[in-house]
Amino acid sequence: MNFFRGVMGGQAAGPQPSGAETIQKLCDRVASSTLLEDRRDAVRALKSLSKKYRMEVGTQAMDHLINILQTDRSDSEIIGYALDTLYNIICSDEEEEQDENTQKQVDDLGAQFTDHFIQDPEHLTLLLTLLEEFDFHVRWPGVKLLTALLKNQGPQVQGVILVSPMGVSRLMDLLADSREVIRNDGLLLLQQLTKSNAAIQKIVAFENAFERLLDIITEEGSSDGGIVVEDCLLLLLNLLKNNSSNQNFFKEGSYIQRMKPWFEVGDDNSGWSAQKVTNLHLMLQLVRVMVSPVNSPGATASCQKSMYQCGLLQQLCTILMATGVPADILTETINTVSEVIRGSQVNQDYFASVNAPSNPPRPAIVVLLMSMVNERQPFVLRCAVLYCFQCFLYKNQKGQGEIVATLLPSTIDANSISAGQLLCGGLFSADSLSNWCAAVALAHALQDNLTQKEQLLRVQLATSLGKPPVSLLQQCTNILSQGSKVQTRVGLLMLLCTWISNCPIAVTHFLHNQENVPFLTAQISENLGEDERLVQGLCALLLGICIYYNDNSLENYTKEKLKQLIEKRIGKENFVEKLGFITKHELYSRAAQKPQPIFPSPEEMLFDHEFTKLVKELEGMITKAVHKSSEEEKKEEEVKKTLEQHDNIVTQYKELIREQDAQIQELKEQLSSMTSQNEQMQATMTQQLSQIQQHKDQYNILKLKLGKENQNQGEGSQVNGMQTEELTQLREDVEELRKQNALLQTQLDDKDALINKLVSKYEIRPLERVKSILDMTIEWTNTLLARVPQSSNPENDGSMDGAKMAELESRLTTQLTEMGRLKAEAKSSTESRAELEQQLASSTSTVAILQTEKAKLQTAVQESKKEQDDLLILLSDQDQKIFSLKQRLKDLGESVEDEDEDDLDAKDQMDDDEEEEDDDEEED
Repeated sequence: MNFFRGVMGGQAAGPQPSGAETIQKLCDRVASSTLLEDRRDAVRALKSLSKKYRMEVGTQAMDHLINILQTDRSDSEIIGYALDTLYNIICSDEEEEQDENTQKQVDDLGAQFTDHFIQDPEHLTLLLTLLEEFDFHVRWPGVKLLTALLKNQGPQVQGVILVSPMGVSRLMDLLADSREVIRNDGLLLLQQLTKSNAAIQKIVAFENAFERLLDIITEEGSSDGGIVVEDCLLLLLNLLKNNSSNQNFFKEGSYIQRMKPWFEVGDDNSGWSAQKVTNLHLMLQLVRVMVSPVNSPGATASCQKSMYQCGLLQQLCTILMATGVPADILTETINTVSEVIRGSQVNQDYFASVNAPSNPPRPAIVVLLMSMVNERQPFVLRCAVLYCFQCFLYKNQKGQGEIVATLLPSTIDANSISAGQLLCGGLFSADSLSNWCAAVALAHALQDNLTQKEQLLRVQLATSLGKPPVSLLQQCTNILSQGSKVQTRVGLLMLLCTWISNCPIAVTHFLHNQENVPFLTAQISENLGEDERLVQGLCALLLGICIYYNDNSLENYTKEKLKQLIEKRIGKENFVEKLGFITKHELYSRAAQKPQPIFPSPEEMLFDHEFTKLVKELEGMITKAVHKSSEEEKKEEEVKKTLEQHDNIVTQYKELIREQDAQIQELKEQLSSMTSQNEQMQATMTQQLSQIQQHKDQYNILKLKLGKENQNQGEGSQVNGMQTEELTQLREDVEELRKQNALLQTQLDDKDALINKLVSKYEIRPLERVKSILDMTIEWTNTLLARVPQSSNPENDGSMDGAKMAELESRLTTQLTEMGRLKAEAKSSTESRAELEQQLASSTSTVAILQTEKAKLQTAVQESKKEQDDLLILLSDQDQKIFSLKQRLKDLGESVEDEDEDDLDAKDQMDDDEEEEDDDEEED
């Protein structure tokens, strides 16, 4: 004990051992001590030294600590000390400011110890097993240690956990822990576990993670909650980002509907806490993950539909138009609404109907555009509004038409501000950023919409009093030629390229101005600085579009003359080189990556995402068009005409073939119908022929009968007092009796089989008598019926008189009555059999119920026995402690009352009695 007092801070005489020596002695004690208490004290001492002497403890003690985890699992206290020590040497919790080199050394040291720990995968498996312990002193340090291992060597640890049986499931149980500190640290652990590992993300999601995390967020107060809500949201982002399977599972599980209450913002939006801003920002990011443009179009469209149906889009638009919302939340909300409506016609229509709470009410689009062209608004907010406008117009020809219509003379309202007026105001303002944003926004109103490109040519602008109005196209070229800022000119050139591409009428309007082509050639041919190269490239693109989409309606600016002008003034190679400046610009590749305009500064805001697609599509075509000679073009035109004629001929033949196919199909259907009708008629004819043959046979038979009757009529009209009509009636009655006999025979055979079955199963002897009676009845009836035809024969009419016929009928009636009674008895026997079967089924079900109740009672008995055994163990431990304490009191000279000993004896007696009762119950 003196040794440990020295280690724990006690003063000892003589020279003090160094830290390494002390740690070495403690490691020897951990390895060699046979008493658990000595090992526990040594591990506790190592824990206290692990922060100050991290290197020494990690180097010398790690293997001993791992051995402790394997061998001393029964003692939670020493396991907790070992886990804390391992955590201290793997992860440094020191928060003091350190220079870069020191911090790097600390990180390298933690990575080295982590590598040593995970060299054997069994160590991680052991750690996962320890996490199943409910003891706080084991579970909590185990969670922290595993989190530190994941931070240092994430992929390697993830691989071991992934192949470990039930590894992820054990970690998911941490979220259900009632102790908040373990649950919260479990969230941090799962954050590290799910980073950049799609397989683990899927397993965590299918372990009901979404349900648990959303429940925790609701319990903690949603957006008003604390850091726990933030951790849950970060984990949800890990699970959903770039994971289409989890996104689909989240949507199919109706979890999108549960996100709506997060965005319920009241009227009083003042005094938002920093944590609430962070939480709401993450919630908006979570919505954007579900509808991101990088997702598959089908999945995005499905999520957009769900968000509209559950009212989430409406809730976001409410935040958009609310007052007092922090600027960064408002910006992120605009970006979120943008992606929720992008490409979804229903959501775009709803967004167009949203009005701001102003007097008079204004459309939300107009209010947002007012912010975009206002140079006093934050840069990120203006970018967000531009993105929202672009998403509103994306694949929305209806919305494009509504925006362009606000610029046309017939729809302009002098009493209200429209979107078109704001765009024109921004296009010609003194702020270059407003020029660029307005030009790009107007270009999106024309994207892939030939009708609106032609409609925009009608727009006229009044530049000043006393001067005639000029077209919007002419005004754009006028500003371009005045030599404004690069950003303004780039925006106008992108607008003009988008406008006249794939629109020959717009190209003709542009070339009709005699100043445009000389300006473009002058810009391209000059040798300007680096900043002007982009403008030169865009001018070359614009001139190339004028060549490619030229319909040769202007004599002075046909395709051939424009190409000759390029060859003389610029040179074809120089033109192509200047055209290539666009795609070589570093900002071009950045804008081509994502639809959202994200720029670090306003000066770098030069390219639009959709415009980069247009450049990629046109560059090659323009290069080929410029290099082609007039003869090649003529040949191509001839080839095109030939191909068109060929296509027309092919189209005509295709139509003819389609018509013939339709006729052939119709004829086939008619042939099939006629064939089926023919088969039906053949069958009908065959049937009719057979009926005719039957009628002929019947006719011949009747003819023969009629001849015999005529012969008999000559001998006498009455034989033995019985006329011919009566004999015929008697024969018919006999035939009817034969049919009834055959039917009864069949029924009796069925009853006979049933009786045999009942007799064999239930051994019902009385039915044998019924069977014998039925047999006698059948035999007698057959005999009787066999005699009747002989007595009915006309040649033997003398052997039967009226008295015998009456007796025959009475006996037959009696026999039929007896047969009816036997049928009733057979029916009664059938009913009794069914009742017996029902009783048997009832008894069987009763036995099953009793067996189930017996199993339940046996289970309850076993549980009660287990509880009693646990109580006995606890009482035994308590008695042992009391006895040891009394013994120590006696050793110290204290007196011990006899009542305590009597109580102990009484308790022992009670324990013995309980054990005897348990033994009796087990014997029972």
